Amino acid sequence: MKISVIGCGYLGAVHAATLASMGHTVVGIDVDPGKVEHLAQGMAPFHEPGLDELLQDGRGTGRLRFSTDPADARGSQVHFLCVGTPQDKASDAADLTFLVSATRALLPHLAAGAVVVGKSTVPVGTVGMLGGVLAARPDVLLGWNPEFLRQGTAVKDSLVPDRLVYGVDGGRAAAFNPATGAPLGVTAALDAVYEPLLAAGIPRLVCNFATAELIKSAANAYLATKVSFINAVAGLCDAAGADVTELGEAMGLDPRIGSRYLHAGLGFGGGCLPKDIRSFRAQAAALGVPAVEEWMRVVDSVNLGQRDRTVGLAAELCGGVLAGRSVTVLGASFKPDTDDIRDSPALDVADRLAAAGAHVTVTDPKAVNQAWRRYPRLRFEASTPRALKDAELVLLLTEWDEYRQLNPGIAGALVRRRVVLDARNVLDAASWQEEGWLVRGLGTPAGDLAGAAAR
Repeated sequence: MKISVIGCGYLGAVHAATLASMGHTVVGIDVDPGKVEHLAQGMAPFHEPGLDELLQDGRGTGRLRFSTDPADARGSQVHFLCVGTPQDKASDAADLTFLVSATRALLPHLAAGAVVVGKSTVPVGTVGMLGGVLAARPDVLLGWNPEFLRQGTAVKDSLVPDRLVYGVDGGRAAAFNPATGAPLGVTAALDAVYEPLLAAGIPRLVCNFATAELIKSAANAYLATKVSFINAVAGLCDAAGADVTELGEAMGLDPRIGSRYLHAGLGFGGGCLPKDIRSFRAQAAALGVPAVEEWMRVVDSVNLGQRDRTVGLAAELCGGVLAGRSVTVLGASFKPDTDDIRDSPALDVADRLAAAGAHVTVTDPKAVNQAWRRYPRLRFEASTPRALKDAELVLLLTEWDEYRQLNPGIAGALVRRRVVLDARNVLDAASWQEEGWLVRGLGTPAGDLAGAAAR
């Protein structure tokens, strides 16, 4: 099929490259000339494992190209809207300005019978609003196909997704021919797009617009709830002298609960999860559902509170005074396997430590170049050994594999004090303690804090 992807940020670039790898002819459209130039050369303007290879393959086969001109979308049978929906600057609601603008720019270039499909994460009611934008074109079909990508595994999530969701006008009852069961309209078009995935047995759910609009936000709200729950319990473990890591392992063995994302730590960040739960909260408030509104407020508060807790523990491990202390932070990106620093818990904590007077050095395998301009109070170092040199306190704030696998003996020879705050609870504490380190986590036994302050 001939397909256009409107918006080539994180979602759009991955989606366009994946569709081209399935054999479709794809054009990606974006207003940013620099981004388009990078993508056209087969290079992603951000770090995502496996994406450069897909881009280069699409470029080599001629099935994938990029442009800044919406007119290049002409002739496409399906147009995917992958435009960002950031949090509004004045509220918790999603800002749909870019999505509406992109739809209007696409409007003159739609062929009769074309299918416009949104993939962006949006509040309920968005499809109806975009339907108004497209009202002058009754010969164009509109659908919604929410994405479920995770940064760091987005290529895998696109090639082998957990599920496909189609939001169509009238829901499932209107999606199939009642006599033959054959798919109709948007459903038929998306079945053709995703034929290789459907043939491989990927589940497909067809639903109405409101359900499709809510699915991604509801899924993220549940995920955020699970993370914030175990982080709240970590505080209880600190107060009781329990170990949240062992507690989480035991809970995870219960098949009703499961172990995924039941791991206490610094909490979540990034450009999606925080703004999605706030949008979900705003939607609940607008629709008069106070239980969901209050729930999301608590989840957000617990998550942000982990940053306060980490700064407090860092001060405690420095004898109550951060001013003048040399602190090394391992990790700048909001999660491993990405260079995305949007709402990064690691950088937020590092900046607060610097504001308290600490001399903070931050290192990261991929995100140093993204971060140094935005955080002038911090010193950045690409080399982990150089970053560790003479540190009085080490904080592990992003759980990159290279930090999990650090040799505590070698690291200990570089630092001034062998004290580490593992805010992701991923280190083998016993092996570090054998090398003379004091190891502290969130929700794990405190250890000899007085001894640490004296070291």
